Amino acid sequence: MALLSSWQIALLWLSWVILSLAAGADYYKILDVARTASEQDIKKAYKKLSRKFHPDKNKSPGAEERFVDIATAYEVLSDPKQKLVYDQFGEEGLKKSAQGQQHHANPFDMFSQFFGGGMREDQVRRGPTMMTEFEISLADAYTGNSIDFMLKKKVLCDHCRGSGAASDGDVKPCGGCNGSGVKYVRHQIMPGMFAQSQMTCDECQGRGKIIARPCPHCGGAKVLDHTAHYTLEVEPGIPEGHEVVFEGEADESPDWEAGDVVLKVRMKKEQGGWRRKEGSLYWRETIGVQEALLGFERNLTHLDGHVVTLRKDGVTQPGFVQQVKGEGMPLFERHKEHGDLFIEYTVVLPTSLSDHTKRALQDVFREGGHKAKTEL
Repeated sequence: MALLSSWQIALLWLSWVILSLAAGADYYKILDVARTASEQDIKKAYKKLSRKFHPDKNKSPGAEERFVDIATAYEVLSDPKQKLVYDQFGEEGLKKSAQGQQHHANPFDMFSQFFGGGMREDQVRRGPTMMTEFEISLADAYTGNSIDFMLKKKVLCDHCRGSGAASDGDVKPCGGCNGSGVKYVRHQIMPGMFAQSQMTCDECQGRGKIIARPCPHCGGAKVLDHTAHYTLEVEPGIPEGHEVVFEGEADESPDWEAGDVVLKVRMKKEQGGWRRKEGSLYWRETIGVQEALLGFERNLTHLDGHVVTLRKDGVTQPGFVQQVKGEGMPLFERHKEHGDLFIEYTVVLPTSLSDHTKRALQDVFREGGHKAKTEL
């Protein structure tokens, strides 16, 4: 039997890897991330999808199964050793590396550890929503576009995970309230008579715990400033004032579940040129006296670069508006349909006339007037 060359061996190994990946679950696809995704991207994807498909919140068929798949994918891709095996040999490789046995964490326990609690609406405290306006060009609103932008926000310190302490051992019960978060104070009402009142512990601010040694990364603040990168998917025909929601992307805090980021889309105010009113587009075209009197044919370059031919026979009055069917804005969520384009014509008169031009015009008007009298 002939020995295989090194490149044939490599080809066989690559084929086996591809078949293995095809046969098993695609964890990257489950989390909707690229194979080059960073640890932060994987964590963010799990955070978003696990909330979306948690059975306590999502009652649609298949939500619980999807929730379990998301937890399994995150468990593998967030573990460097498992991720390395999976990237090389797929799900089958993971099973073989574990000698045929995979021990997955309970997806609900994983969720609770990640978020610090369940998804019951009466238990979850939501953080504030971040509202901001985002300006796009009319051309982007016409064609659609993917626009990258950055947003400054607070994120949990990745060193202490929001505890504010240098280590778990540095979080200790408050000595002032014995961990209860409240203090009881006695007040003398009159000689021999006292009243007892309850107040929030001023040493731990009611948390019941104090930090012996603050986290060196956040200084005990629990959160850090972070500039996050996002992509706004602009759909063709997006209306003025349309709101795009990025769920759970607002400021993070150990005291609440992050709220949403809401972008309100606005059109940039552009001087001259194109104007929009809902599904209609407006354009002001300037023509000369000769074109206004004798007719014309012009080419107008549209917002996406295609050419619209403007044609008018005979006399065009100043301020005349021409309607061009189907050349307006795409109708939002009905991309194959368009509104209309309205062209308003402005006639530019010359600032002065030569003697020759004056005589020629006088002859034309004199001849026109004579002809009109003859017809009468």
